[in-house]
Amino acid sequence: MTDETVLYEMDDRGVAWVTLNRPDKRNAFGGPIIAALIDALDQARDAPECRALVLAGEGRHFSAGADLGYMKQSAQLSEAENIDDARTLARLMDTLDRFPAPTIARVQGAAFGGALGLVSCCDIVLAAENTRFCLSETRLGLAPSTIGPYVVRAMGLRQARRYFLSAEEIDVERAVDLNLVHQVIPDDDLDDAIDAMLDRLLKNGPEALAACKTLIACIGQDQPDDDLMDFTARQIARLRTGDEAQEGLSAFFDKRPARWVKESQYD
Repeated sequence: MTDETVLYEMDDRGVAWVTLNRPDKRNAFGGPIIAALIDALDQARDAPECRALVLAGEGRHFSAGADLGYMKQSAQLSEAENIDDARTLARLMDTLDRFPAPTIARVQGAAFGGALGLVSCCDIVLAAENTRFCLSETRLGLAPSTIGPYVVRAMGLRQARRYFLSAEEIDVERAVDLNLVHQVIPDDDLDDAIDAMLDRLLKNGPEALAACKTLIACIGQDQPDDDLMDFTARQIARLRTGDEAQEGLSAFFDKRPARWVKESQYD
C-alpha cells in the first residue's frame, strides 16, 4: 500500500495485516482512508496465499470512527454526492463482511461509530480490557445507517433499540454480553492472544474455513443485500445534508451544546 494511513502486510504464514495508521487522530477515517481500506482488503482477498486477515489500529485506539473534519466536509456536499460517498463506506463493510478467509479484529481503546461497524463485520473480535464502544451518531444529528445492518446483526434488534438511541458508551464486558466481542484480553497480552487464535485457525483447512463462512452467510437471515445498502446510503446522505446534522457538527466544533440540548443537560 502506498497510502501510509493504512498499512498492509502479508506475513510468511499467509496472514494479511491491515492496520489503520493515524494514531495522532485516534485512527479516525474519511474518504481516502475508506478507499485505502477497500484496496487493502481487495489485495488480501486476491492473494492466493492469504489464510487469514487481522484488522487493527496503531497506537492507543482501534478507531474513533469517522473523521469529524471529513463529516463536516460531507455535510456541505449535495445529497447525491453524499449517497455516492456513503455507498463507498457500505462497500467497505460489505467487502470485509464477505471476506473469504477468517477475519480477526484486534481492538483496543476507542471503537466508536463506523469503527464498531468494522468490528461487527469481522468473524472474531478480541478486545483489550481498556476497550470501549459507542454508537455516537445521534449526538451529531446523524444515525448509524451504513453500519447499522452489521451492528444490529451482531447485537440484536432489542439491544440496538437502546444503544442506537442512547449513544452511551459500552464497556468491554458489556460488549461481550451484547455479542460485539468474543473475548476480553489483558491489555499487555492482546498480541499473544491474536497469535494464539491465528495458530488455531491456520491448523484448519483453508477450503473448509471458506466453506464455513459461506455456510454461515447462507443460514443467516440478516445478510445485508444491495437494496438494504442502498437504503442506508440514502438515509445517511439525507441526514448529513439536513439542518440537524449541520447544527450538530457546528456545535461540536464550536464546543457548545447543540440547539436541542437544554443548558441544564449540558455537561
